[in-house]
Amino acid sequence: MKAVLVLNAGSSSLKFALFATEPELATQAALSGQIDGIGATPHFSARTATGEHFEETVPTSSSSQREQHRDALTFLLGWLVAHNPALEIAAAGHRIVHGGDRYSEPVCLNGHIMLQLQKFIPLAPLHQPHNLNAIQAISAMAPDIPQVGCFDTAFHRSQPAVAQAYALPRKISAEGVKRYGFHGLSYDYVARQLPSIIGERAGGAVVIAHLGNGSSMCALRDGRSVASTMGFTAVEGLMMGTRTGSLDPGVLLYLMDQKGMSSKELTNLLYKESGLLGVSGISQDMRTLLASDAAEAKEAVDLYCYRIARELGSLAAAAGGLDALVFTGGIGEHAAQVREKVASLSGWIGVAIDPEANSAHAQRIEAASSRVAVAVVPTNEEGMIARYTVDVLGL
Repeated sequence: MKAVLVLNAGSSSLKFALFATEPELATQAALSGQIDGIGATPHFSARTATGEHFEETVPTSSSSQREQHRDALTFLLGWLVAHNPALEIAAAGHRIVHGGDRYSEPVCLNGHIMLQLQKFIPLAPLHQPHNLNAIQAISAMAPDIPQVGCFDTAFHRSQPAVAQAYALPRKISAEGVKRYGFHGLSYDYVARQLPSIIGERAGGAVVIAHLGNGSSMCALRDGRSVASTMGFTAVEGLMMGTRTGSLDPGVLLYLMDQKGMSSKELTNLLYKESGLLGVSGISQDMRTLLASDAAEAKEAVDLYCYRIARELGSLAAAAGGLDALVFTGGIGEHAAQVREKVASLSGWIGVAIDPEANSAHAQRIEAASSRVAVAVVPTNEEGMIARYTVDVLGL
């Protein structure tokens, strides 16, 4: 089997998917899974398209996180070949969080481009180094495999300059401090599906809500990004599983001056201790909170939905109206209660959903009276990376 290997390397995990390319690129992965626990005890799990499941402990010779990433990739490549001796990995496609202003589309990676991408590490210190480490490891282990970088920021480079700007001194903006936006791979995939789902409205004013442990929203016009909730980093915008979302910078100054909190402590607070977890004090998992009778769980869910509804109004202004609202991501696709709460807060803009269609997780869930099309579209970031990779390399 000739296939594209899709990789998404995080700080403590390596997500992967394998897409067959013959006779044409498959729309669903033949195999997908992850190696988590990197930096501690790496563990491999995978599932085939037919439902067969595999789990193994990944052997490692070092306690170094960087070395364990390399061990994880070595194990993965060996495991793939051992379980499919006829496998030919034609290319590897990587999710790279940051492409800066320089990269607005996927690229075939080489040494020069890697040097350029390393310059963006200060813009995404929690993600970029791990993305690049995986590319370097593949180059060392299998130098004949071509690799393609697919950027989470690229889809948003179509935004007008005013949508990307912060009200900062020009010398700071010139250093790259601007609104980049993220989750672009998901938005691009969903945007490509919309013409067949909502028809001509796909070319109008559309807002896509990518709701998961990391949550954001994007306004589209003519299928192109015109505004997004995430900005310079992936912590701006909506409340998330453990991230604050947008926060008055004065709160950070207060915590530094009055509580003596360091940059490291603030980073932990913003990214790991807040959001649904911080507000509820119970869990970052929306399923757990929706099933809970605790008042704190309800408050967390209500705040999450309120923030989505507020941002919807802002994005509709940026898009020049609202022809369609689209839900995607783990929460967007599966949490009917969240969709219902958002819709009930957004009736003023013409959003109304059909309760039965919503409960059944139908693809179109708007009520007959709704002025806005409302859809639920599963995302497929891995499939988007595979498509980019095939297209860039002409496979």
